[in-house]
Amino acid sequence: MKYIETLHEGDRISDIYLCKFKQAATTKNGKAYDNLIIQDKTGVLDAKIWDPNSSGIEDFDMLDYIEVYGEVTSFQGALQVNVKRIRKAREGEYETKDYFPVSSKDIEKMYKEIMNYINSIENKYLNELAKSFFEDPVFAKRFKAHSAAKSVHHGFIGGLLEHTLGVVNLCDYYSKAYPAINRDLLITAALFHDIGKMQEISEFPSNDYTDDGQLLGHIIIGVEKVGERIRSIQGFPSKLASELKHCIIAHHGELEYGSPKKPALLEALALNFADNTDAKIQTVTELFNAAGDNQDWLGYNRLFESNIRKTSI
Repeated sequence: MKYIETLHEGDRISDIYLCKFKQAATTKNGKAYDNLIIQDKTGVLDAKIWDPNSSGIEDFDMLDYIEVYGEVTSFQGALQVNVKRIRKAREGEYETKDYFPVSSKDIEKMYKEIMNYINSIENKYLNELAKSFFEDPVFAKRFKAHSAAKSVHHGFIGGLLEHTLGVVNLCDYYSKAYPAINRDLLITAALFHDIGKMQEISEFPSNDYTDDGQLLGHIIIGVEKVGERIRSIQGFPSKLASELKHCIIAHHGELEYGSPKKPALLEALALNFADNTDAKIQTVTELFNAAGDNQDWLGYNRLFESNIRKTSI
């Protein structure tokens, strides 16, 4: 099959993909069409069915495996598929392992790095708290397999682990560069800052927001989980518990970005910077990957409020 990451403008495809998203829509002229997102393990791609009532378009639903016939085009610097025909694939015509994006990094190696950081935490209460999660084999299996987002950044198997490690790495650097930082608190907060995403976002193949994700969000979920575990650790200092929970609550930095509180501790500020840095750079990296060989401007991006392109060298 032609994997999504290998596609270029002008390519014709006739391969099986996972339909990650399907939605009926209408053009400005009132003509009905369907928006799709198709997926394989290398990424996702927008697709349009401009004539959904055509005899060549068989019935199918979101999360079905579908054989797509169409042409790859470019719109505002990003690739998409103009679909001509679709049929629902039959069992035995595909292998599920080909359809879920996976971190390009070694998952077991990354988890070992996480454990090394946990072992370096000197505060006995924070050390016990971190180990109570990350040494649990059931938790570890789920954490390794989870994404960090639906689509914006790290939206792949191992994405939550990769993003968490990236944030921890940056926080470790900050703690060495700025001695005023409480390293144990910052590293622990980095480990737990997105733990709520394991409940906010469902597992693959759907990788979509759950009811709790829509109603509560990962910040509230994460603070509840950490707070519940803290209460099971005898003698855990109440002030330290509040400081850790504040770092998690404030890690988006601004109220309009979903944080119930703005950073009031140096460690919370550092965590916000680390989280934002890792997420934004990964987002741009994924935009570059989706653009393939395109070295030109990629078009206006709403997240960055700017037109973006790769450097010339």
